[in-house]
Amino acid sequence: MANVLIIDDDKLICETIANLVRRMGHQATCSYTLQDGLEKSSSQLVDVVFLDVRLPDGNGLEVLPRIQASPSLPEIIIMTGYGDPDGAELAIKHGAWDYIQKPSTMDTMTLPFVRALQYREEKKASKAMMILKREGIIGNSPKIKACLDLLAQVASSNANVLITGETGTGKELFAVAIHKNSPRANKNFVVVDCAALPENLVESILFGHEKGAYTGADRAKDGLILQADGGTLFLDEVGELPVPIQKSFLRTLQERKFRPVGGKEEIESDFRLIAASNRNLDDMVRQGNFREDLLFRLRSFSIELPPLRERPEDIKDLVIYYTEVLCKRYEIEPKEFSPDFFDVLVSYPWPGNVRELINALERALVNGRYERILFQKHLPTHIRAQIARSSVSEKETAEIKKTPSSKIFPKIQELREKAIGKAEEQYLRDLISFTQGNIKEACGISGISRSRLYLLLKKYNIST
Repeated sequence: MANVLIIDDDKLICETIANLVRRMGHQATCSYTLQDGLEKSSSQLVDVVFLDVRLPDGNGLEVLPRIQASPSLPEIIIMTGYGDPDGAELAIKHGAWDYIQKPSTMDTMTLPFVRALQYREEKKASKAMMILKREGIIGNSPKIKACLDLLAQVASSNANVLITGETGTGKELFAVAIHKNSPRANKNFVVVDCAALPENLVESILFGHEKGAYTGADRAKDGLILQADGGTLFLDEVGELPVPIQKSFLRTLQERKFRPVGGKEEIESDFRLIAASNRNLDDMVRQGNFREDLLFRLRSFSIELPPLRERPEDIKDLVIYYTEVLCKRYEIEPKEFSPDFFDVLVSYPWPGNVRELINALERALVNGRYERILFQKHLPTHIRAQIARSSVSEKETAEIKKTPSSKIFPKIQELREKAIGKAEEQYLRDLISFTQGNIKEACGISGISRSRLYLLLKKYNIST
């Protein structure tokens, strides 16, 4: 028996879906506002959510990621009475199970619900069968759990995988984990750092070369692609792969065959490809810096890793794990932590993500090498300084709010930013009104990308 949450301000629709769900032998709960729906999804076990788009207190698409990240990681079916192709695309990209336009027949409502439940049961069964080797992936936040679910799904296949995320989010760790959980685990895991490939030697490094192929080639040498035969080839920072090589590699990826530099015959290599990038490859395609057909091949399956600032609940586990690793490496006695040590770490935004966190812990251990407890004083100065600055700014803001009549003359930068913000908001409101909510037309007029436009609309709470 599944638990279903219906979030819709139309009580008739709520009751109709609830009755349908109950007749199928499941439990149903209704919420008529987003806030109530968010509270119920975070406090109750929920398997499937029917989510309306336009609600009295906000847009359902905007809170879709938050509902997805709730403890039970529910499947979400979006409902709307306003047909919007861009909204449908956005919903699916954010992981919604389906997008239904109201009014709909009972069959239209029932089929995606049944399929979502079947998928959920299959996912539970596959999890029970497979004990995942994490390979150093630390954390149990909803966002990391969602990424691990994707990892478990793709590991047993031979599909190409593209892992994206900011620098330092752990893309190589996930690549290794996919390899270690795959049938190829006992074969080579070959790393290619595309950012470090010398342009004049790229072909030789990837495809290998025959003796005498070029000056200095005094003997034949296998390339990295052949070394990955039977195993996994990991292209790190694939966005840095030189454009001239992208065409050659595309054919190799399609045929699993290649010709070494100076060679007369093609060689086969049965490799599984995992690629990673911290760049927006779609933008690079639009700019002509990356082949679209290669991107399609790379992105048979995608995993987007969240930045550390979006999973602060994992920081304590990460700190404990990496502190233990570093203490063993430097032969230091195990450390304890003061509460303020964690307070600072959770408050800091971590632009360098987990990699920056590890560097900060290394510095803290150097500073507190001979002390039993690590305090915030042991952390790098720039981190403590930024937290101190933020806390003072927040206090000043609070004081200003308390004393609105106080005569505080603003800095010109603050005045400029405020004026630009007001002008930007008014422009966006006029733009949406002029285009009657047509996002594609609005992007064409403003010159703003679709993703950027959605972020700005969300920033100023502008409905389309």
